[in-house]
Amino acid sequence: MPAAGALALASALLAVAVLCSLLVGPESVPPAALLQLDDPGVDPDVLVLRHLRLPRTITGVLAGSGLGVAGVLLIGLTRNPLADPGVVGINAGAALAVVVGIAVLGVAGMPGLAWCALVGAALAGVVVHLLGSAGRGATPVSIAIAGAAVSAALAAITTAVTLADRTTFAAFRFWNVGALGTADPAALRGALPFLVAGLALAVGVAPVLDVLALGDDVAAGLGAHLGLVRATTAAAAVLLAGTAVALAGPIAFVGLAVPHAARLLVGVSHRRQVLLAVLLGPVVVLLADSVGRLVLAPREVQAGLVTALVGAPVLIALVRRRLGVGG
Repeated sequence: MPAAGALALASALLAVAVLCSLLVGPESVPPAALLQLDDPGVDPDVLVLRHLRLPRTITGVLAGSGLGVAGVLLIGLTRNPLADPGVVGINAGAALAVVVGIAVLGVAGMPGLAWCALVGAALAGVVVHLLGSAGRGATPVSIAIAGAAVSAALAAITTAVTLADRTTFAAFRFWNVGALGTADPAALRGALPFLVAGLALAVGVAPVLDVLALGDDVAAGLGAHLGLVRATTAAAAVLLAGTAVALAGPIAFVGLAVPHAARLLVGVSHRRQVLLAVLLGPVVVLLADSVGRLVLAPREVQAGLVTALVGAPVLIALVRRRLGVGG
């Protein structure tokens, strides 16, 4: 599909997803309330939009963009089609660091939680890479296995920390599965600079990832500084995924599904994939959140649970395809 057509399609899908996030729920809000957001009155629908639905929607847009673009960068950096921020342990590392920051260091709010998430995400990514590269070197399957092992270990530690502190557990138990209702306007403002910096790095490094895909020797022969490219790409992915986790929790599989969808639509150009992931990531997160508000209404299923239910079959299909199972 031409890039312009793909971007137009993604923009239309994002508009639909935003409207669903704002208007759909256990109690629907009439579209006319969108025109009254500046009204200082006490109309219940406008109050729901202003104080509940709008922050939730903005959280989904920011977190979805961060996770989607981080997935594109990690797949391009590692040449591993399974290198989702959740699969390679980045989400689990960020989650543990956030919990430790709250329970042990007394960190509250952005940008403190964002810094904690970034440090945890970076350390987890390094550990997964070292484990996956041991022996015969890094392969898609070895990285996925190392990421699963590290994620499980970090999740166990996270659980232990939260169980030891009731206050932390109460705040963490919904955030842990990935939810959009936990961030407030102050947190969104604090997270925005980190996401903007990550997106700027991603757009800048994306063309070089096209060269890196040709192989290290060819890329070096064409003048690419491999160490600088890898460090910049990793820094951008950590900024985006870590901040997204700090905002909405470790929402799984968004960084896996979105890059493959973008590649299917616009081909191998990483810059086009990044631009498309900025739009498609929020579509996945917001639609998952909207579905979660409806399936068991008036109860709510967190967005992270919905994406996990949908993403698990996607991961299995990708692994089967890489291994050549079933032809």
